[in-house]
Amino acid sequence: MTPQFFTARRTATALVLTAATALVVGTTYGQASADAPANLPANVQADYQLGGAYAPPSGTGVVVRDRTAEPADELYNVCYVNGFQTQPGDEIDWWKSEHDDLLLRDDDGEYVGDVEWDELVLDVTTPEKRAELAGIVGGWIEGCAADGFQAVEIDNFDTFHRFPEFVEQSDALEYAELLVTTAHDAGLAIGQKNAAEIVAEGRAIGFDFAVAEECGEWNECDDYVGEYGSAVLVVEYQRQYFDATCDEFGDELSVVLRDVPLTTPGDEDDDEGEYVYDAC
Repeated sequence: MTPQFFTARRTATALVLTAATALVVGTTYGQASADAPANLPANVQADYQLGGAYAPPSGTGVVVRDRTAEPADELYNVCYVNGFQTQPGDEIDWWKSEHDDLLLRDDDGEYVGDVEWDELVLDVTTPEKRAELAGIVGGWIEGCAADGFQAVEIDNFDTFHRFPEFVEQSDALEYAELLVTTAHDAGLAIGQKNAAEIVAEGRAIGFDFAVAEECGEWNECDDYVGEYGSAVLVVEYQRQYFDATCDEFGDELSVVLRDVPLTTPGDEDDDEGEYVYDAC
């Protein structure tokens, strides 16, 4: 069946009421424990490496990498997990062959997908499906802990906002709460990814910190700070908004400038883009 894609604004790209403090010894960040997950360090130079792992720039203290990558030595590592949508490519084929019933469909039985990122949306609309998905994604979260990450960010929490005809906010929150529990049981802090309109609800179900893409551009950074304080990692994709966000929040938050494809150094080409990185 050919996927049917639906378009919507997405402020994302290609990634716990407990407010535990970071365990820092010099520049070495301690492994979280099940009793007290080490929360995102405040206002530490960060890098966002979802396009591929590479040696972090000098001075980096926090790095975000895909769950399939190795964590960086002696840094605070955040593990990216796409918890509400598939990854593109081979992973879509895996979901279709192994868990096709967990892929969201429209009234005509067509797959609901994110055209911008070539991903299909996971079906979190029933308690049974939420539980089954939490078992799968929860296994990935536990894998992040086993690999040595200190935290996890769950991408596409905002599917309810981008696909409101199919996913309700309450569905997303109930599913996310299952993932929060799994992360904490594994000794990991867990971050709310985007969805500024429900930061209070996200905080209430247990998210420890936030990863806010383009909050400077959309004037949403204050929303995240209001609930998560300095435990917010901001990722901007345009220099003007990065500069403005640094001017306003650079003494309080970790703010990163990246190129949209999240290119790795030395791997630029005409189809992907030029590697861009800056931080304040």
